[in-house]
Amino acid sequence: MAIHLFERAQLHASPWKNGGGVTREIACHPPQAGMQNFDWRISIAHIARDGDFSVFAGVDRVITLLEGGGVQLSSADGSADDSVLHSLDTPLRPFAFSGDAAVHGRLLNGDCHDFNVMTRRGVCQAEVRVLRRHETLLSAPAGLLMAIRGTWQVQADGTDTDSDTASPQQHALWPQTGLWWHDDTLACQCRCVDSDPNAALLAVRFTPSPH
Repeated sequence: MAIHLFERAQLHASPWKNGGGVTREIACHPPQAGMQNFDWRISIAHIARDGDFSVFAGVDRVITLLEGGGVQLSSADGSADDSVLHSLDTPLRPFAFSGDAAVHGRLLNGDCHDFNVMTRRGVCQAEVRVLRRHETLLSAPAGLLMAIRGTWQVQADGTDTDSDTASPQQHALWPQTGLWWHDDTLACQCRCVDSDPNAALLAVRFTPSPH
């Protein structure tokens, strides 16, 4: 079972061309895919100043505020089906929107950090949730878990697609660490093992788009 562990502090930082922020990619598929040919991509962005978001035609996006004052998202055409008008000002509340929209981001109260998930429409779709204490994540062929607050114990039960055998694993996740997987079908039992009343774990499941 191919599970990849990561630490937020160790992620490579890529400055934006417009100088307005920095992106730290966590994972994408296919591996080493560019911005025009990924199936899915997960990253953390540091938004340092107001500016336009990149347009990604045929891509669905989910953005979640991690910390900071947040950002006002707005698109020029308020009448279009994919128009956007949303204040991303509450941490750990995922917001979905179309990558087709030309969105402008205006900082609300200083810089902020956001968790970003993108999926190629017609290929796969993403479910982004925030787990709190003790929950089960339904099986999926790809996904990610990232601890935000609290220490978490994760039991990953799944089937390796290459060997077709079950291979359960146990992992401990501390704040700002996580794991992701692809090409295995996993169901995860996620349990916070400390007394943090504000425990939170970001969970992403990727599943094939319905045909």
